[in-house]
Amino acid sequence: MAQKIYQFKVTLRGIRPPIWRRFQVYDDLTFYQFHRVLQEVMGWYNAHLHIFTVDGWQITDAETLAEIWEDGEDERKVTLKKHLRREGQKFRYEYDFGDSWEHDILLEKILPAEPEVSYPRCLKGKRACPPEDCGGVWGYAELLEALTDADHPEREEYLEWLGDEFDPEEFDLEAINKSLAAAWGK
Repeated sequence: MAQKIYQFKVTLRGIRPPIWRRFQVYDDLTFYQFHRVLQEVMGWYNAHLHIFTVDGWQITDAETLAEIWEDGEDERKVTLKKHLRREGQKFRYEYDFGDSWEHDILLEKILPAEPEVSYPRCLKGKRACPPEDCGGVWGYAELLEALTDADHPEREEYLEWLGDEFDPEEFDLEAINKSLAAAWGK
């Protein structure tokens, strides 16, 4: 049977205007491999724990599963196509249990693989991923407020931490796809 391509849209919850990505992967990726793709397309650093929740079922690493959840599966042993079978299906991905970055993921399309196309690939997106360890949705809102207010008492501290490189509106599709190609050996 020919491999199928799953096209997803992932949106970071609780942030307006939204931060999102549209990307494509093979349907036979494990959830662990999918986690690695999400890290690349969103811009996270893979420094924290994570979990998928699909129809109330938890999928995560074996250690976290054993410590926290009884009902679930090891992400290295289960593929996307086992749990994701229809266009329009939605599920959740949480990254960093402290900052609690929740992502809504929508399976937009199931497509045939295109010859000469390398997967995974990112198609589109909006806005930069928040910096790691900034305090979740509320901490990120405070950070953005400080960056836009020259008189904010914590502005200089944030600028020193972030450097001059952080632009919350930036989205670099080419850089994401280069990162995906490097991570997937293409």
